[in-house]
Amino acid sequence: MNAPAAFPQVRSRTPVIRFAIRDLRGGLGGLRIFLLCIALGVAAIVGVESLAGALDDGLGREGRVILGGDASFSLIHRRLSAAEQQFLESYGSLSTVATMRAMARAESDDAALVELKAVEPSWPRIGAAVLAPSMPLDEALSEKDGAFGAAAEEALLARLNLKLGDVIRIGEAKFAIRTVLTSEPDRLATGVGLGPRVLISQAALDATGLVQPGSLVRWTTRVIMGGAGGAPDEAAVRALLGQAKRVFPQAGWEARSRLNVSPDFSRDLDRFAEFLTLAGLLSLVVGGVGVANAAQGFVERKRATLAILKAIGATGSSVVALALLEFSIVALIGALAGAALGAAIPFAVDWLFGSLLPVPLAPSIEPSVIALGLAFGLLTALAFSIAPLGRAHDLPVTTLIRDLAEERQGWPRKRYLAGAALAGAALVALAVLTSPQRSVAAYVACATVAAFLALRLVAFGMAILARRAPKTRFIEWRMALAAIERPGALTVSVVLSLGLGLAALVALTLIDANMRAELLQSEPGVTPSFFFLDVRGADAGAFRDFLKREAPGVKISETPMMRGRFVRIGDKPVEAVKASDNVAWALEGDRGVTFAERPPEGSEIVAGTWWPDDYSGPPLVSMEKEVADGLGLHVGDTVVVNVLGRDIAAKIANLRKVNWRSFAINFVLVYSPNTLKGAPYTELVSAALPSAGGPEAELALLRAAARQFPTVASVRVREALESVEALVAKLALAIRAATGVALTTSVLVLAGALAANRRARLADATILKILGATRGRLAGMFLIEYALLGASTAAFGVGAGALAAYLVVTRIMQFDFIFDWAGSLAAAGGGLAVTVGFGMIGAWRVLSQKPAAYLREL
Repeated sequence: MNAPAAFPQVRSRTPVIRFAIRDLRGGLGGLRIFLLCIALGVAAIVGVESLAGALDDGLGREGRVILGGDASFSLIHRRLSAAEQQFLESYGSLSTVATMRAMARAESDDAALVELKAVEPSWPRIGAAVLAPSMPLDEALSEKDGAFGAAAEEALLARLNLKLGDVIRIGEAKFAIRTVLTSEPDRLATGVGLGPRVLISQAALDATGLVQPGSLVRWTTRVIMGGAGGAPDEAAVRALLGQAKRVFPQAGWEARSRLNVSPDFSRDLDRFAEFLTLAGLLSLVVGGVGVANAAQGFVERKRATLAILKAIGATGSSVVALALLEFSIVALIGALAGAALGAAIPFAVDWLFGSLLPVPLAPSIEPSVIALGLAFGLLTALAFSIAPLGRAHDLPVTTLIRDLAEERQGWPRKRYLAGAALAGAALVALAVLTSPQRSVAAYVACATVAAFLALRLVAFGMAILARRAPKTRFIEWRMALAAIERPGALTVSVVLSLGLGLAALVALTLIDANMRAELLQSEPGVTPSFFFLDVRGADAGAFRDFLKREAPGVKISETPMMRGRFVRIGDKPVEAVKASDNVAWALEGDRGVTFAERPPEGSEIVAGTWWPDDYSGPPLVSMEKEVADGLGLHVGDTVVVNVLGRDIAAKIANLRKVNWRSFAINFVLVYSPNTLKGAPYTELVSAALPSAGGPEAELALLRAAARQFPTVASVRVREALESVEALVAKLALAIRAATGVALTTSVLVLAGALAANRRARLADATILKILGATRGRLAGMFLIEYALLGASTAAFGVGAGALAAYLVVTRIMQFDFIFDWAGSLAAAGGGLAVTVGFGMIGAWRVLSQKPAAYLREL
């Protein structure tokens, strides 16, 4: 930075900007880590938000294809009535599909759960299905030689060791697999199930005998509006949905439009994107430590230049403004680079993996997302740089004649502390206000602030312990302790840079381990091995006898099962109810309902009383407490649920606390028996096998059930949990990738802190060498210092991460907490290795420099 010719220029704004730009032309020495930290954090935030937006836009643009029409009306148990069909036909042509779970049995007697999809000859009316080998749909599904045709996913062929042309049985009908179903345009709208998809005709579905009163079959009718003029506008679609609700208020159907193809998917996507955005923000906050280090190093490197400016008349405020302007320019460059990288991520994903994704991507440049990322980046830079740069205000001019005398400065002036606090508050406010779940964002913000304060206390405690440690004869140990507690030590930088990243890594590792352990946890003879769906009432006794015969010692539980959807909550229609985030799922789609004379196993009455055995009064319902609390309901309130096309208003008689982890059959809604008297239903049966048989006994029972009761769908719990575990693993991979950005930032910050401390270390090493210290003893001193810093930081990371994981697992997930020593120690060991490794690399550079070269600078 060249000194100005006269001080009055410094006071005007334009020369200050010119001075800052002129100084930056000389390079970004010491500011590269700062720039990278800002760029990485902004890239993570903009990338996640842009990718989520691309998915949402893709759903919106391709909504008509994914839904299979402009609007859809989905019913469980029954098809449209004549009046309902006539009404919908007045708005356009109709296309209906049926979906349900069933068992596919090969000639080898192997069986597998499949997701059946029965379609009309004209399916799909919009979009195209991909078959391999390609053939007309009517040819693939038609009946020939006593067997219907079917298109199955490759997973079914692999599971049952089949090839094209082989015959399987589904229910009472035979099917020849004539082609492989590669993709279907409306897959997302019909949902993702537990088994491979099998596509059949609706005539074949009738032949299977699976569709009986009370069967869990879903009929979805799509309305294709418009004609030669193309798709109708949004207003026409909304008008259809509104009129359908007014004309048929008790239809009990789930109505969707092409603008809202999959509410569950969109909600889950928004929540997951928010979590990853918060992880990106965490990386920015971790990078804030690098910003503070860079600001402090900037003041140290520019001491002489800043002193010259003050010597010729510049005020302290002008000097700070100049330094802050330079930092703001570098922060803007880093934020712009990160925003450009983040905005490119959806385009890269679409180019590389677009054909593999189950949902379409519509990448675009979102100015609002870029602006949000820039705001986060600049506010982070301001929050962490104002206070360190503020120390330049009181930089003494005597620095010009005592350049090597390291001034010990106190706190910066109150105005700069206030500015830093204001920028930090703005950063927290922006994170909370732009989050769809503000309470979650507020908790994360508070936890981050608390972690920073705790890390400060850890660094302060380390310095006190080092100062009060007992004296020893080992000079290396004494010098290492002195280096930890002296003014300007690396202690605070190392602890802050790595502590937060390690804590996040340990927390996610432990949460992932506990989720996997919970999924795999089972108690033979107690935890169900199977759930059997659609057991007809007439066959219930025979089926119980079959289970006892095939699996001696089996524990059997059964309950009636129907499906229903909420219509009114208290005195409000369900559309007007604002449910808490954790129970919003209860209002979307249909729920399983049942009736019982006794409280279900695995539940405890916590409010109200159960009904008498012979109760015959107005309808009563028992509700799960967490759902009731999330909906604002209490004992005595009324809920209206549509079951089989009939609205049932029932008073809440009691609230139950359900132990879902027991895997016992349980429902959110349990009605008094008289409420659903005469309604068609099927039985849901669970079977817990003793431990003696193992997986072989489960497979044998699966084959026998598929052979003797072909209309019963068998859900093997082990396979279902493995599918869930695979999904959890994919989500954990994405979470680790986001956390990896924070850890990468931590490593960059650590490297920057060590580099910034090189000058002080060089002075120490030179003096010690002059006094006779050998390179080996100096290396030992550095090794002890970095090992102590790394071990202390790793211990904090494990402790804080374990605490955070414990709270999430026990309070939110309500699991028993299991401490994963291997994962935690691996994270701690990694933190220790990184600290020692980077520290010794820096120490080697210091030790390799000759004292004479440094002494000539005095």
